[in-house]
Amino acid sequence: MDSPLREDVDDFLAFINLEKGLAENTISNYERDLETFSKFVLEKRKKSYWSDIDAPDVSDWIYSLSEANYSNASLCRKLSAVRVFVSYLLREDRIERSFMDLVSGPKLRRRSPEILTVEEIRKLLEAPRQETPQGLRDRAILELIYSSGLRISELCGLVLQQVDLEQQAMKVFGKGSKERVVPVGGKAARAIAVYLESGRPKLVRSSTGSSLFLSNRGQPISRKTVWHLTKKYAGLAGIEKPVKPHMLRHSFATHLLSGGADLRVIQELLGHADITTTQIYASIEADRMTTVHSEYHPRDKWS
Repeated sequence: MDSPLREDVDDFLAFINLEKGLAENTISNYERDLETFSKFVLEKRKKSYWSDIDAPDVSDWIYSLSEANYSNASLCRKLSAVRVFVSYLLREDRIERSFMDLVSGPKLRRRSPEILTVEEIRKLLEAPRQETPQGLRDRAILELIYSSGLRISELCGLVLQQVDLEQQAMKVFGKGSKERVVPVGGKAARAIAVYLESGRPKLVRSSTGSSLFLSNRGQPISRKTVWHLTKKYAGLAGIEKPVKPHMLRHSFATHLLSGGADLRVIQELLGHADITTTQIYASIEADRMTTVHSEYHPRDKWS
């Protein structure tokens, strides 16, 4: 799509890539959302310049996406991309006024994430067989996600140099390549040590680099593989919930909070930029306490 609209989008994408250093996945999302919006205003509204666009154009675009069954979360993300882009246009004096001021997005209610109970976690972690290199690897992976609350992308990107088993800590690069140091629990550290001694050497190939967790071909393990192995071991453990790797991260945070950990500490461990993101776990704990109160308080049992 060659137009002044596209030129400004390309300049913006170059800006957030070079100046802001955002993650590649984030930049791709911006590009996709802005391209969708640009195409809509160009083809449906016959407008070729950002200065010609107004709030009804944005509202009609969001309505069209809603009619196409996009979720509220997706609509909010797309609106957010346009807002950031408009702020850039204003700073660069490419438009004189914001066309987003009167635009209101869909109400987004954050759902409480699903978690595993402590007993379910125990069963899941004990499911991998320890007689094979893959079993040793898989046990170390599951232990580490639950021990340190890693995102799956962070886990798959780990290299040997990031892990200090003696200090039981590791350096993690999260969203936007932000660096943080997270503790590694004793059981997770032991599982990794056993994997490094007896599992990883058997997975190494001539082309293998320094990735911590390797596939059967000696390459860095993929997100898809971690997703599948988590699902497999949940089945072997007899867990009926649809278990995904991120559930271990959610369980990590919720179990820490239940044990008395400070919310700010959990925020740092998870690598959340905003405390409001972490507060969703407080709502889970509040819901649990309400359920326990209703179930066990004698007053609620009296007729």
